[in-house]
Amino acid sequence: MKFIIEYQRYAVLALVTFLAIVSLLCVPLSAWFWLPFIVFGALGMVGIYDLRQSRHSILRNYPVSGHIRFILESFRPEIRQYMIESDHDEVPFSRQSRGLVYQRAKGAEDKRPFGTIENVYASGYAWLTHSVSPTVIPDKDFRVRVGGSQCKQPYDASLYNISAMSFGALSGNAILALNKGAKKGGFAHDTGEGSISRYHRQGGGDLIYQVASGYFGCRNEDGTFSAEKFAETAADPQVKMIEVKLSQGAKPGHGGMLPAAKITEEIAEARGIPMGMDCISPAAHRTFSTPIGLMEFIAQLRDLSGGKPVGFKLCIGHRREFMCIVKAMLKTGILPDFIVVDGKEGGTGAAPVEFANRVGMPMHEGLTFVHNALRGAGIRNEIKIGAAGKIVSAFDIAQVLALGADWCNAARGFMFALGCIQAQSCHTNKCPVGIATQDPVRQRAVDVGDKSERVARFHHNTLHALAEITGAAGLSDPRNFMPYHFMFRQKDNEFLDGNEMYPYLPEGFLVSGPEIPELSDWHSRWDRSSAETFAPSEIPFGPFKKREMVHNA
Repeated sequence: MKFIIEYQRYAVLALVTFLAIVSLLCVPLSAWFWLPFIVFGALGMVGIYDLRQSRHSILRNYPVSGHIRFILESFRPEIRQYMIESDHDEVPFSRQSRGLVYQRAKGAEDKRPFGTIENVYASGYAWLTHSVSPTVIPDKDFRVRVGGSQCKQPYDASLYNISAMSFGALSGNAILALNKGAKKGGFAHDTGEGSISRYHRQGGGDLIYQVASGYFGCRNEDGTFSAEKFAETAADPQVKMIEVKLSQGAKPGHGGMLPAAKITEEIAEARGIPMGMDCISPAAHRTFSTPIGLMEFIAQLRDLSGGKPVGFKLCIGHRREFMCIVKAMLKTGILPDFIVVDGKEGGTGAAPVEFANRVGMPMHEGLTFVHNALRGAGIRNEIKIGAAGKIVSAFDIAQVLALGADWCNAARGFMFALGCIQAQSCHTNKCPVGIATQDPVRQRAVDVGDKSERVARFHHNTLHALAEITGAAGLSDPRNFMPYHFMFRQKDNEFLDGNEMYPYLPEGFLVSGPEIPELSDWHSRWDRSSAETFAPSEIPFGPFKKREMVHNA
């Protein structure tokens, strides 16, 4: 009995082996016994292999039956989100948020009965203050003009656009559906760093051409920037704006590599790279390395594009480095037309866990900092700000506009509109709905006609909802939202006005007038920044305070 208990983990292997032998012995009685013999024999061979392999300890101890663990693990995300996850569990988007997108994309009922399921007294809860005199807004096609005094071809952008997602990370059908939806809805589609593919061109929608460290679509054979190829690409009438990517929220400060095995002819065509070689995206740009160099690069791109709006995208890290960029703007007189602030909660096809979880500043804090740094330098009115980072509802948009953004971008929200189920298998090439894959069979699941309609419908219904809550606040335009229109609960019985939580700092306080004692950290950081270099002139140390020793009698 002790022997049986000790080795019961091999019982399944022994059972399938026994059944295989019995089935083989019964074959003379009926040819149908070949079927169980093949099944049990195959399982027996799997068990023998499990005992001999050295990669998985669990399979060596539990041959055959140990595979149940891996099978269950393979569809754990689906089990969790459909059967276990609550409406508020954010992994990374809650079921409530995803459901809202699905409903608006399909044109289904998006109202809620019975009342809120939010815990309105919990720390972190935020709400919009409404007016006793609400307004009705008939025109819901909200737009902002992007392009300052140095821009010859300004663009009237929607307040809600598709954020950067590259062809290669997404399938051709997904890109085509997104772009066709953007064209139908009259909003912009950011290409991502993978450049402009045939699917972007086929869709015909407005494009924001992203120029990243790999210079895809505008590179020489050695991977350096090609002014000639950029000018050719940027001349496309579909290209409305150019965005220089310095970093992205999910993996700021991290480069990437697309293995040669994953590079198709279509990807090579879009990126301007050779087949059969790994595609490297460096962590940093090679065309510039200083704040002034960045401004000069922006001026060069604006000139090469014929005066189209040019800006940059980043996730805030060292705040002093952004101030270095602002000082370079003042010193050179070159201003970007826009800055997109990406929060560290932003998405990606694949990122190291440490980067996705712990590197970079969340969007609300990053946006507030950029907005106030530009105000402090006296140039906020010259530069538009876009914001990205888990923005899927009208409330999300309104809140971000109040904190200083001029427009918003969303990536995963529009992926949900395409039919993404948050399976989180984007990096495996096995996306169950055909969105984040290059598998030609899997991507057939994306019906371009139907999904493009859903993308356009989601955009339309979201802006309709934005108009409704704008009217509820007594405003005539969502761009009039200010921080004081929102309240933020800090503790169970305490809350702050938005002006206290995310204040607008005085115009020009960094460059004119006496220092404001309450803003000493801002002044100190500004003094340590330089237009000539990102490197710190000194390393600040906090004041040393000796801890008092407490001696017990």
